[in-house]
Amino acid sequence: MHLPFLSYNNAMIDRYSREEIKCIWELEEKFNYYLRVELAVCDAYCQIGAIPGENLREIREKASFTLERIDEIEREVRHDVIAFLTAVNESLGAENAKYMHMGLTSSDVIDTAFALQIKDSSKIILNDLDKLINVLKELAFKYKNTICIGRSHGVHAEVTTFGFKLLNWLDEITRADNTFKQALEEILTGQISGPVGTYSNVPPEIEELACKELGLKAAKISTQIISRDRHAKFMSSLALIASLIEKFATEIRHLQRTEVREVEEGFGAHQKGSSAMPHKKNPVLCENLCGLARVVRSNAMVAFENINLWHERDISHSSAERIIFPDSLILTDFMLNRFTNVMQNLVVHTDNMQKNTELYGGIVYSQKVLLKLIEKGHTREDAYRIVQKHALSALNGGNFKMELASDTEVNLSAEELDTCFDVRDYLKNIDTVFKRFE
Repeated sequence: MHLPFLSYNNAMIDRYSREEIKCIWELEEKFNYYLRVELAVCDAYCQIGAIPGENLREIREKASFTLERIDEIEREVRHDVIAFLTAVNESLGAENAKYMHMGLTSSDVIDTAFALQIKDSSKIILNDLDKLINVLKELAFKYKNTICIGRSHGVHAEVTTFGFKLLNWLDEITRADNTFKQALEEILTGQISGPVGTYSNVPPEIEELACKELGLKAAKISTQIISRDRHAKFMSSLALIASLIEKFATEIRHLQRTEVREVEEGFGAHQKGSSAMPHKKNPVLCENLCGLARVVRSNAMVAFENINLWHERDISHSSAERIIFPDSLILTDFMLNRFTNVMQNLVVHTDNMQKNTELYGGIVYSQKVLLKLIEKGHTREDAYRIVQKHALSALNGGNFKMELASDTEVNLSAEELDTCFDVRDYLKNIDTVFKRFE
């Protein structure tokens, strides 16, 4: 999906592709975003002739603030945007300061700057997703024909391949990537519409011009804030990414169990798994990811609670958003990078995968035997009875294939029975599915 509002024309913004998301949400950066919005509005006013060009140049050259001065003013006025504006205006002088914040309300600046913070954070998330998608695709094709057991209800089902398992993960995270992009396109919206959104003291063209300069869409309509359904959808897309990572991590945790041991997290040469038990190699990274997913999902619920505000606005959403957005974006970035690292260093025990498919004399081939017996003249009920009897016996210490071979009711030749246990038959359509992802 192409996102035109994610293009970057300002060198100041490009640096975020090389920094951590947390920098975007630091207090000083928040006020820098506020200043970008205010300057974009001044530029828009200049374009319609309401601010002289010379004054705009001086505003752009002189506009500045310090956190210390904002804090000092805020202690007195108890309003962060007013404190910010007062500090900036002190740097401009009276002649230029009169052009700042013309016709605006605080939320015009706050919500539009908020969209810019989300935009810059999301550029990093999109890069993280691309990396994970590429790693999963590479591994899926690498292990396309690596036999492993498929499980349902945690119990052996039928043969699949490890690559086929990873291909499912690739499909899921690719859909999550598309969902994230769709939600991002909606949330990259700015507003410059004044109190209660009616443009009473700011011309609508100022909103269009300022948002265009900032690389945002202008809201079709707003109250005194941008409606929070957009933000809830965006947070849901983060929760979806986190939940899929949790799903993948849970599978690795299961497959790393001692009695399974089909895959393992990479384990450093000097790494230790337990203070008491030297033999331990625990899936600690995947366990960590499962815990973090709970946090991101919980934050999404808060975003839904923020939709319900009094009349045209209140600020009950604001305090919560100052926590849930930076936390969720930072966590999602961290989770994507950690899981990508897990996959890049994953230890795959193909021998154990093969061994597990052959447990109890190959009971996972039961359906093939069932169908072959029906083909040879048994009723389905009778064939099921015969196969189930030997499969359950094998689970209690027998050997499925050997017991079938010795049963006179099983009217199959040795060659026909071997055909039922031929793993190649389970792979005959694998290429068809993989071609969909080339």
